[in-house]
Amino acid sequence: MKKYSLVLLIAFFFGSCKTQQLYLNVVEPAPVTIPPYIKSVGVINRSMPTDKTKAIDVIDKALSLEGADLDKDGALESVKGLSDELSGNSRFTKIKELNDIDFRTSKLTVFPDPLSWEIVAQICKETGTDALFSLEKFDTDTHINYSTRKVDIKTPLGSVPGIEHLADMQTIVKTGWRIYDPVGKLILDEYIYEESLGFSGRGINPVLAAAALIGRKEAVNKVSNKAGHGYALRILPYQIRVMRDYYVKGTNNFKIAKRKAQLGKWDEAGTLWDKETDNPNMKIAGRACYNMAIINEINGDLDAALQWAQKSYEDYNNKLGLNYTRILENRKYKSDVLKTQQEQ
Repeated sequence: MKKYSLVLLIAFFFGSCKTQQLYLNVVEPAPVTIPPYIKSVGVINRSMPTDKTKAIDVIDKALSLEGADLDKDGALESVKGLSDELSGNSRFTKIKELNDIDFRTSKLTVFPDPLSWEIVAQICKETGTDALFSLEKFDTDTHINYSTRKVDIKTPLGSVPGIEHLADMQTIVKTGWRIYDPVGKLILDEYIYEESLGFSGRGINPVLAAAALIGRKEAVNKVSNKAGHGYALRILPYQIRVMRDYYVKGTNNFKIAKRKAQLGKWDEAGTLWDKETDNPNMKIAGRACYNMAIINEINGDLDAALQWAQKSYEDYNNKLGLNYTRILENRKYKSDVLKTQQEQ
């Protein structure tokens, strides 16, 4: 059998159990599927408040101790991060930051109403783009706590009792995104991302304690930029680690296969499991069929893996086979979605 080189295998062994566990990395399809006719995209920022909500926004900033233009600059960084990440992706031929269009939003705490399809179509037509990536929401929520504690302060004359002032600040960066497809008149994605930043400072007075918080705006901008990069990755496949159980007890071949698996010789283990699929003992044969499903998934043959898993349950009433069948059916569906995305 040919080993599937894209799969990383790590086995965890429990000597007293009839099964052991292995972990393998599988590729999941991108959370967002972009239609193949979308080649050029525009990136817009409509997260700034309207005049109606501006007064409320100013109050919110005062109460949450946010700095001047913190949200405005952070939103621009998010848009830049998204544009930079999309520009490095060969999926699109053109990325345009549409900064000259003055968008506004009427809601501060939730997603605003979507743009009308007439507006989306007009923007795409005038800018030569096929779809819009939109930063619909950007907000920072900041809380600060002051406290004191007794400390010993070192002086030339020795240590003297004193009070140390502590300042702790937490800033939550909140972004919300949409992707508009004017041709299909579909919102391809709607996604909210939050990132929390913690800052702390200390000193012999409140001024010195707060001095360590000065770099907050730069940190918020960095996280905002990272949020844009991160959102762009939603159109890309990603890798996750999954766990599988396989049988290690039943016959001498299972014992030998276990040792081969410990050495990473999975194909040789599979050859031994294959020999037991015709075992007259139904329990042994069912385990062997189940393990054959495992080795075929390892080698990337999901069709064969599914057939063996089904056989282990249908012919031999192996309970793990039923659950594994459902897992493999889901993997096959996602694999088909992944192939479609890669062909675009």
